[in-house]
Amino acid sequence: MLDRLLGRAALKERVESLEDENHHLERQLDAEKERRADATTKRQEAEREVNRLEDRVEELEDRVARLDAREGDRTFRAEEQLRGERLRAVLDRLESFETGPEGVFTAYVAAESDLPDSVRDAFGDRAELVASAAPCLAVTDDTGLLSACLSVPVAPDPYATWADTVRLDRSRFEPTGEHTVALVRSDLFALGEYRGRERTAFHGFDSDLKSQHSKGGFSQARFERLRDQQIDTHLERCRAAIETVAPETLYVVGERSVIHEFTDLATQTRAVDATGDPEPALDDAVRSLWTVRLRVP
Repeated sequence: MLDRLLGRAALKERVESLEDENHHLERQLDAEKERRADATTKRQEAEREVNRLEDRVEELEDRVARLDAREGDRTFRAEEQLRGERLRAVLDRLESFETGPEGVFTAYVAAESDLPDSVRDAFGDRAELVASAAPCLAVTDDTGLLSACLSVPVAPDPYATWADTVRLDRSRFEPTGEHTVALVRSDLFALGEYRGRERTAFHGFDSDLKSQHSKGGFSQARFERLRDQQIDTHLERCRAAIETVAPETLYVVGERSVIHEFTDLATQTRAVDATGDPEPALDDAVRSLWTVRLRVP
């Protein structure tokens, strides 16, 4: 009765109407946040798939190369993954190969689409196989007795030269001297200091990264923001750990979606698959880093 006399009844009804309208707008906002969170989740899932699919892509590229080579009745005569003693033996053999002046051709081919004319001239009808193996170090001689393409863990600038021996830098194929390898994943960090192949120091840690959230709406959006913040905090810890060591030669390996954050610190970055706890994951990453692929065109 008093509310009607003072005109407050209409105001209360208006307030209730506005509250209903505000609640409706909040539901719309939550729905929009859910759609955005779903899109973010799909993007992150796609990024996580990149490393897993790398080997498959490489395998398919090899198949395409073989099919193309078959059309010209040519394919790689041999393929092998080299590491450790086997790698050293192959490099020793290449370095021991000697001819007369300008009898051995060595080139680093950075991309299939950028095959130098000098490589085409040196390899002749096998040049397309060299292109399909790129990026690689390509070696042959003026008689065609020597022929090899090797992946290079630490890529040099492109070059091509004729000489009396194979021109290669072993430090780009196997660990030499003092250097540091940092494995960076969105949930893990591991750092090893090395003298040649011997690890002299180790540091690593895990981060408590939240896993996939099953709920939608505002809670999902909040989860995605929190997860991104956790990854950013983790990467800051990784950078601080690297800067504490301050290595002169640093190789950063790990998830493609995060290693690009360290290009300003790294001598070279490389995406590798390395799962498990920090120390064994680092061991796997180092093996992948220093594995060389040999193909004989």
